[in-house]
Amino acid sequence: MMLLADGKYIRPSKETRVLAILDSLAQDSGLSQFELGRRLKLSGARVNQYLKLLQEQELIEYRPVNGKSYRYVLTSGGEKSRRKMFSDYSSETIRLYTNIKDFILSKLRSLERRGSKRIVLFGASETCEVVLSALRDTAFQVVAIVDNDVDKHGALFNGYVVSSPVVLEHVDCQAVVITSFGRQDEIFQQLQPVSARRGLEIVRL
Repeated sequence: MMLLADGKYIRPSKETRVLAILDSLAQDSGLSQFELGRRLKLSGARVNQYLKLLQEQELIEYRPVNGKSYRYVLTSGGEKSRRKMFSDYSSETIRLYTNIKDFILSKLRSLERRGSKRIVLFGASETCEVVLSALRDTAFQVVAIVDNDVDKHGALFNGYVVSSPVVLEHVDCQAVVITSFGRQDEIFQQLQPVSARRGLEIVRL
C-alpha cells in the first residue's frame, strides 16, 4: 500500500489522495468510509466526496452488501488509472530521493576536496540509510556508525555494527557526519569536545 507523506512541507495533493483511495480499494474493496478516512486522515464527509467523484468518473462502482453497506470495487478504467497514477507517483518519489542524495553529496564535497575520506556517521536512522546510498560508488569510506541509543548498540545496520559514540575517541577517522536531521544541534554540541581533542571535522546536513 502506498504511504501518504503528510508533513509541514510535503502534503498530499488531491491526486495523491485519489490514488491512495484507489490503491486501498484495490487491496480491499470491503473497506468502509470510516476505515478509508482513518487511513487517509480525512473526515467521513471528504471521503464520501471522493468516492462520489470516483463513481461519477466511472473509476469505481458501488456494490451493495446489504441494505446498509456497500463494497467499492474498481472498474477496469479505475484499475488502469490506478496503475498509471502509481507509476507517476513512483517516478516523482524517485526523483525526490535522487535530489536528496545529490544534496547530501554537495554537503560532503568540501571534505572530499581536503582528502578527508574516512568518516563516521552519527545516527543510525532513515537519514543514515539515505546517506549510505549516496556514498555508494564514492571515494568516502564509512569506518563506523554510532548512535546514542543503547538499544541499537551491537545491532547490524545496513551491514555495519552500530557502536557507542565513545568509539570516536580512538577510531581512525577524519570527520563525523551527523545523520539525524531532527537532532543536528544536540549532536553537534555533544561532538564538540572530541572534535577539539582529535581535530575531527563535524558535518551537519
